[in-house]
Amino acid sequence: MLMEETTELRGQEQTEKSETTIQIGNYPVMEAALDVLTILGKKTRVVLKSKGNNIPNAVAVANIITEKMLKGNSKVEKIKLDTTETAGIGNMTSTIEIILIKN
Repeated sequence: MLMEETTELRGQEQTEKSETTIQIGNYPVMEAALDVLTILGKKTRVVLKSKGNNIPNAVAVANIITEKMLKGNSKVEKIKLDTTETAGIGNMTSTIEIILIKN
C-alpha cells in the first residue's frame, strides 16, 4: 500500500467502529482511490489527510469515491481545513482532512 494507514479512536468514537486515516501524497490518484475503496469495504469511515501541493489529490480521491465508485452509497461527512505556520520563517502550509462515510 502506498499510503500510511493508522487507526485512531477518540472520545465517543471509541464505542463505534474505528476509523482509518489515510495520508494522501504525490502518487497516482486512482491507486489511492482503489486503496480507499478497499478500506471502505471493511470499515464505514475513512479520513483522508493531505497537506500543501497534495491537497488536490485528496479532493480528487474523495470525488472519485463518492461520485464514481460508490455513488449513492457514500458521502463526504465533513471537511476540515487548516493552515500551519513555521515558526520564525513565515512559511504557511495548508492542510485538509476529508471524512468519507459509507451508507
